[in-house]
Amino acid sequence: MDRGILPGGTSTGLHVYCFLLFRDVGQTKALFERLQPTHVIHLAAMVGGLFRNIKYNLDFWRNNVHINDNVLHTAYESGVQKVVSCLSTCIFPDKTTYPIDETMIHNGPPHDSNFGYSYAKRMIDVQNRAYFAQHGCRFTAVIPTNVFGPHDNFNIDDGHVLPGLIHKAYLAKKNGTPLTVWGTGKPRRQFIYSLDLARLFLWVLREYDEVEPIILSVGEEDEVSIREAAECIVGAMNFKGELHFDATKSDGQFKKTASNAKLKKYLPDFQFTPFHQAVKETCDWFCANYDTARK
Repeated sequence: MDRGILPGGTSTGLHVYCFLLFRDVGQTKALFERLQPTHVIHLAAMVGGLFRNIKYNLDFWRNNVHINDNVLHTAYESGVQKVVSCLSTCIFPDKTTYPIDETMIHNGPPHDSNFGYSYAKRMIDVQNRAYFAQHGCRFTAVIPTNVFGPHDNFNIDDGHVLPGLIHKAYLAKKNGTPLTVWGTGKPRRQFIYSLDLARLFLWVLREYDEVEPIILSVGEEDEVSIREAAECIVGAMNFKGELHFDATKSDGQFKKTASNAKLKKYLPDFQFTPFHQAVKETCDWFCANYDTARK
């Protein structure tokens, strides 16, 4: 944020509030009444990495359905002008053609590893369309690919792949032990730096007028394997030890290659932070803030 989210832009006077976690409808309504937001970026969710999803699919479904309904219906009742919710590429069908795009969300079941979270997130798109059809609400959603950056959740068991690997690399370097990556390292992912995503979120809030969701992602050509991501972290952390891959652990979904053609149509000149630079900045932040970082 301190770099400036929309370079060259001007203030629009929007009131933007980001809510954290509201499973209780009473708390949600109380906050809306107190703040009276005109625009909402809905980031509230129960989230976690592959192995936490596998273990708690029911919890991911129930908690996220409650959170989403609380935020969206309270926004409607409060007269909020616009809500931008956050989905994920993991909601797309497991068996599909690539690249995936915004029209394919409901074309088949998601991967078994995170079906609870995926179906709950899909329902946001259903709700957005229903609120528009019945009440004319300007509720929409974005679909980022794998997000990472400073202030992430670096918990090795519950965090997402990149921050978890950064924490593992930190500990392996400190303790003089090998760095072990769960899985074969073959699955491929598109990663988006959190600072880039923040800029795009505000553009969606201010300029994007469709109810249909939009994918926020680097291009297909910037997709990397988990092995390549781990090697990038090794370089950024100046880790000199051995790098191992534990093929007895699940790989999860092999790929989720997403098209950013719709985004590029709107913002053809948007520049993403290069992956290696973003990883280096995230590693540097984690090392400098290890004692207070979420982990």
